[in-house]
Amino acid sequence: MKRFLGLALLFAGAAFCFGLPSRTSAQEDVAEDSGFKEIELFTEVIETIRQGYVDADKVTYEKLINSALQGMLADLDPHSQFMQPKVFDQLKRHTDSTYEGIGVTISTKNDVLTIVTAREDGPAARVGILPGDQILKINNRLTEELGMAEAVNLLRGKPGESITLTIRRPATQQLHEFSMKREVIRQSSVEDIRILDPKLTAPYRMGYARILQFSEPTAEELADALDKLEQEGMDAFVLDMRNNPGGLLGSAIDVCGEFVKAGTVVLTTEGKPGSGEIKVYRTSANKKRRDRDYPLAVLVNHSSASGAEVVSGALQDLKRCIVVGVTTFGKGSVQSIIPIGDGKAIRMTTAKYYTPSHRTIHENGVIPNIVATLTPAQEQQLAQWFARDTLEAEERKKIESFTDPQLIRAVDAMKGALVYAKTPAEAASKSKRETTDEAAKEVEAEAPPKPDPAPAETPEEKPADPTPESPQ
Repeated sequence: MKRFLGLALLFAGAAFCFGLPSRTSAQEDVAEDSGFKEIELFTEVIETIRQGYVDADKVTYEKLINSALQGMLADLDPHSQFMQPKVFDQLKRHTDSTYEGIGVTISTKNDVLTIVTAREDGPAARVGILPGDQILKINNRLTEELGMAEAVNLLRGKPGESITLTIRRPATQQLHEFSMKREVIRQSSVEDIRILDPKLTAPYRMGYARILQFSEPTAEELADALDKLEQEGMDAFVLDMRNNPGGLLGSAIDVCGEFVKAGTVVLTTEGKPGSGEIKVYRTSANKKRRDRDYPLAVLVNHSSASGAEVVSGALQDLKRCIVVGVTTFGKGSVQSIIPIGDGKAIRMTTAKYYTPSHRTIHENGVIPNIVATLTPAQEQQLAQWFARDTLEAEERKKIESFTDPQLIRAVDAMKGALVYAKTPAEAASKSKRETTDEAAKEVEAEAPPKPDPAPAETPEEKPADPTPESPQ
């Protein structure tokens, strides 16, 4: 009984520390959720389990409380979690350059563990796993029995170790089993920088690049890519953020800064209503090299998340780009990591993202201006096309003729934007300049030909001395 009372006092103290409302009047007691009744229920259940459960080693206070915290955080949203010391330590030691695993990003969607992205150069993509696939089993463990942190730990491991995933593909409702080996995954940022095939873009020259994720050097790499493409005569640019899971928020803000004026508001984050926790993000003047005012299209899909949604949503709201593809993932929230002692921590959603027009990204995603979908077969071909440099020669031949419907729609949109890129005043000014140039050419054609310029003066040649006559 003393232990029961002590535990109840412990939770009551914890409730006080976490800021549960104080009782100032009878009305407030009725209106507000004090939590004391629920805490009493909680401690009663813990004690009942400890006294009656058959396996005593499974019902220590630490195990029961850890399990309760895990369920408590997981029930809030897919991005909140309770982290045991091992998981928290991995998070602190995580680097942006490499990690060990199978090259996927996961999240919970519709209460099912789902592949958000599968890096085309990773083991998962090579065996045929696609973004959107639902993970039902990791080796022999059912994922419905796993928390997010435990699932991440199972996917990661030493390079060379084997792992088997059982997945369901929502588009076909078919089950697949894939076996692969973990590898060291080297994360890259901006790739596939090029001028698109003139057969597709004529009479214009259009640049293209993909951002795979937002890391520290992303904005600098993109600026270098844009400089290179501009020197090659680029008229418009297609930024591909399909399958981009996000990354560093500051990097996403800097990418926005390449296409809008310095000091432009591109994002706000807002905490709990009434908390007053509002943060405004503006583009920086120090990060911008030059104005880039050519037409811009952004490609997104169902696996574009977080930072990719910040960039596409902001540039769309600011009328700076045309977004092409399908509605994005809908991960627009801020998670804070809060240590809670003994090497443990909680990751908790503390704010949500809002675009410049105050649209919320979280659970809504960014809806494209032009909807362009891919069939499951085209999704797989696109993944293979992205990974073409890593494929065997025979596999590469199979996708040589692949055409990307979403990219084609983006190019068509840029052609339309280029047709109407000039304002009436600019068009009139251009017409006037062309008329003046034509008149000058006509006057020049009618004028009499000018005499050839005199040759440069040379010294006068003197006759040779006469040969003396011979006496006769």
